[in-house]
Amino acid sequence: MDKKKTQAFFEGRELEAYNLFGAHPKKTYTEFTLWAPHAKSISVIGDFNKWDVEADPMTKDETGIWSAKVKGAKPGQSYKYHVEQSTGDVVDKIDPFAFFSELRPQTASVIADLTFKGWTDKKWMDSRTKGFDDPLSIYELHLGSWKRPEEMGPNEFPKYLDIVDDLIAHCKKFHFTHVEVMPLCEHPFDGSWGYQDTAYFSTTSRYGTNVELMQFVNKLHEAGIGIIMDFVPVHFVKDNFALARFDGTPLYEYSNPDDANSEWGTANFDLWKEEVRSFLMSAANYWLDIYHMDGLRWDAISNAIFWKGNKDRGVNEGACDFMKRTNFMINEKYKGKVMLIAEDSTDFPNVTKSTLDGGLGFDYKWDLGWMNDTLKYLKRDPIYRQYHHNDITFSMAYFYSERFILPFSHDEVVHGKATIVDKMWGSYEDKFAQCRALYTYMFTHPGKKLNFMGNEIGMLREWDEQKSTDWFLLQYPMHDAFAQFFADLSGLYADNDAYYYGYNPLNFKWIDADDAGRNMYVFMRIAKDKTFVTVLNFSTNPYKAQFGVPHKGVYTEVMNTQWAKYNGSLSHNNVQQVKALRLKRNNQPYMIEVDVPPLGAQIFEVSNEVK
Repeated sequence: MDKKKTQAFFEGRELEAYNLFGAHPKKTYTEFTLWAPHAKSISVIGDFNKWDVEADPMTKDETGIWSAKVKGAKPGQSYKYHVEQSTGDVVDKIDPFAFFSELRPQTASVIADLTFKGWTDKKWMDSRTKGFDDPLSIYELHLGSWKRPEEMGPNEFPKYLDIVDDLIAHCKKFHFTHVEVMPLCEHPFDGSWGYQDTAYFSTTSRYGTNVELMQFVNKLHEAGIGIIMDFVPVHFVKDNFALARFDGTPLYEYSNPDDANSEWGTANFDLWKEEVRSFLMSAANYWLDIYHMDGLRWDAISNAIFWKGNKDRGVNEGACDFMKRTNFMINEKYKGKVMLIAEDSTDFPNVTKSTLDGGLGFDYKWDLGWMNDTLKYLKRDPIYRQYHHNDITFSMAYFYSERFILPFSHDEVVHGKATIVDKMWGSYEDKFAQCRALYTYMFTHPGKKLNFMGNEIGMLREWDEQKSTDWFLLQYPMHDAFAQFFADLSGLYADNDAYYYGYNPLNFKWIDADDAGRNMYVFMRIAKDKTFVTVLNFSTNPYKAQFGVPHKGVYTEVMNTQWAKYNGSLSHNNVQQVKALRLKRNNQPYMIEVDVPPLGAQIFEVSNEVK
């Protein structure tokens, strides 16, 4: 074994432990390597030796690493480790570093060859960035249910290469720059969506082979689309065939049962243990290295920041150190070219601050506060919204404390919460009108964007992992018009740097944040050449509104969510063009007067060059 890497593994600073451990096929044999320091004996069992527990015993070195070279073992064959634990119990365990697995309900690991000579994405890999100064619109999807044929049975799944061409075309149509796939690590229960994993280096067998996943990623990159994967570093399933009490001791989980047991009925990783840190750091790096992923979205890190996610129990310093170390080392390895995204529901500070300055070192953080406040506001009857006006304005009071992504994720369209459009107050037509206004607010608000599949067509049914997205809705005028609106709005975002240079405080300014009586908000986004003014009217009344603007010249309406082409309340698609008057209003040197539709949003554009 590589002594340097082995030492780094035990010191908690190894990013490539998958090159040390696991099943590595050679010409005439496969080399199996496993860390299980407290086991009494271990043998390799599998298809290659007819699952004979005595055929291929492993030998243990002084560090607790077991190894065996098994002749005739080759890619495609299933295997497990037959472990006599420290307690004397005998359990058949999967390989913690397995690269592939059997399809559930079978649980064995599978020998896999990770060699792939088909990469053609060098240009993409060399030019990719973290996207701070680029339009970043992320499409979150569950691969098993994005386009699932109706005739497909419960033990059948769409394959990577069956959907990739349609996915690319879809992303192009709606200007999605990246797809974010829900976890692809092997997991035993479909309903966990990949968030309760058994094998952190094993691509799930549901959607295809290791090589087919590589081909999937390569095709996305060739089309200019990035890919981000959900990473679950906090907890793992307790199934006896997997990581739990692997060698008879709490090897991967905390030794204190109160710390080890999570709220999801899973086991929490001991993020203070150096070997566990190397395991998870390597798991994170594995997807970036072997599969060319462009980023990782870390799931539920509030449960790592605070002990069991409870602020009253205090900060888990060891877990925070683990996150800092991982983010620092990944940034070093990839020269700042991959995205590290935190899903954090707390107000813990400096999540996106550099580790060199004491932060956790993430590039982005989901703004769950913005999401909750905004949706809560739009569920209310418009009559009462005036008393909750700051639900919309509050986000800008803290926005520049982190680099935020605005998410409408899968979590918001399940478990009886209703879909995004169905959360809106009012009738069918009113819901869609407000949802168009909501998305205009989202895309004109500073911060990058994330939407779950189905949001772009106004799905009314909650997501179910066993059913496909309701693409048939596009046969109905309201949904078809909503999809056209979403494509137009996201195109406006992608084409104008006023919207994606979002972390400069000079780029956003409120014009009128205090018009609670009319449920109205006016703000501007500022670029070098253009200024865009957004008007939001969350009341049921139309207005002829006057408000201040920064420049003279003609203000041209480039978006109105109530235009007829979006199935809105206006009977036409007429574009308003209004000339600014030299009258001071809202602390601005000029003023315009525009017709504002009910439950609608508008965007006006003006050149900054007019003298």
